[in-house]
Amino acid sequence: MSTPVDHLSSLRTLTIDGAAVETADRFPVVNPATGEPFATAPAIAPAQLDSAVRAADAAFGSWRRDEDARRAALLAAADAVDAAAGDLAAILTAEQGKPLRDAATECFLVSLWLRYYAGLELPPEIVRDDEKGYAEVHRRPVGVVAAITPWNFPLTLAMWKIAPALRAGNTVVIKPSPFTPLATLALGETLRDVLPPGVLNVVSGPDPLGASLTTHPLVRKISFTGSTATGKKVAAAAADDLKRVTLELGGNDPAIVLPDAPIAEIADTLFWSAFINNGQTCLAAKRVYVHESRHDELVDALAAIARDVQVDEGTAEGAQLGPVNNAPQFERVTGLVRDAVDRGARVAAGGDRIDRPGYFFQPTILSGVSDGLAIVDEEQFGPALPVIPYQDLEDAIARANRTTYGLTASVWSADPERAAIVAAEIDAGQVTVNAHGSAVTPDLPFGGHKHSGIGVENGPWGLYGFTEIQVLAGPPRRR
Repeated sequence: MSTPVDHLSSLRTLTIDGAAVETADRFPVVNPATGEPFATAPAIAPAQLDSAVRAADAAFGSWRRDEDARRAALLAAADAVDAAAGDLAAILTAEQGKPLRDAATECFLVSLWLRYYAGLELPPEIVRDDEKGYAEVHRRPVGVVAAITPWNFPLTLAMWKIAPALRAGNTVVIKPSPFTPLATLALGETLRDVLPPGVLNVVSGPDPLGASLTTHPLVRKISFTGSTATGKKVAAAAADDLKRVTLELGGNDPAIVLPDAPIAEIADTLFWSAFINNGQTCLAAKRVYVHESRHDELVDALAAIARDVQVDEGTAEGAQLGPVNNAPQFERVTGLVRDAVDRGARVAAGGDRIDRPGYFFQPTILSGVSDGLAIVDEEQFGPALPVIPYQDLEDAIARANRTTYGLTASVWSADPERAAIVAAEIDAGQVTVNAHGSAVTPDLPFGGHKHSGIGVENGPWGLYGFTEIQVLAGPPRRR
């Protein structure tokens, strides 16, 4: 099936040292709305990857020295992204599957993050400045950063890494997922004439490209977003060379609905907290614990919303959800739902594939489930939500915490103060009241506990992760 972005997507190139670079080999990129390849992407050769890292290393010396130039470059980059947003969004929808309006939101967030970091101050911390001497704590850039991003939010999560890394004075080599390489490659093309050569290099290719990038001896920092299993491999590879790492990994994020929660008022917000981006969101609500007295009411409300959602190709008018991004994830979601039904779960809405080409799955609400089912205990990362009853709140909190993950969580109640007390008992990096994931903004830290990650992204805290501390001390200064 032809798409309007064929002419935009088929001839993407790498960006290395500020220039377009062709490759001898290319690999197919599948449109998830059809299940068929619609474009190809460049498959970088080992020598070209080495050139990209060396270009970043060569650019580091001058880029790190001029803070004002870096601020100006980030603002210029934001302007360039705004100008190219239409093309970037179209490419993103074609390769990722999300509705075009959601792809446009990603482009807006790319610009927002660039502008935020351009304006963020990074002053030295004055520890002593008196007659005995002075001492300052400075944040210095690390060097070459390897940024590795997933397929669910390719542009947004790329900029979570690029903007703070560049603001701090580092240079970057970024590798997108082979499922969604095109929009990131197009972003590199958009910024070639904005950023100095070598400051931002964009490479693509099938596995094991990520492993080759993370083990390159000139890479000093790895920022990775993806699965916990792969994150562990990244951490192990980094350890051998003592590379710095930030890992934003998986989540099995709970929502706890208290007995006094106004179901009719919260149902829509709670539904979209789980189904945003077709559930393919690390911070989405992935299991709901609701008091047994309100269980049926909540299931009915969520199921009614699910049945009315328009699932279609991302370019279709009115599409609210698109397809699952790729075949392996589509099969995983299908398998988890079937396993739950085979073990007694009731399908309140959805429950199966949609009979059409592509990776389309019905928005699914499951009841009659409990801990011990894979769809409750594991991260489904797709359009299926289990709703689990509880009797005792302390037990619900314990069950919410009984996981190796700890990314986000939420508590829902007519009494926000009571909900905040419950929220403090949940072991997660972000916990919100009467919303889920609403604290994901440029100025707030985002990161997980336990197996959900190491370090944080966003805000000044995310910027600090791309720096090393240096103490500068000396005799008293002249007054």
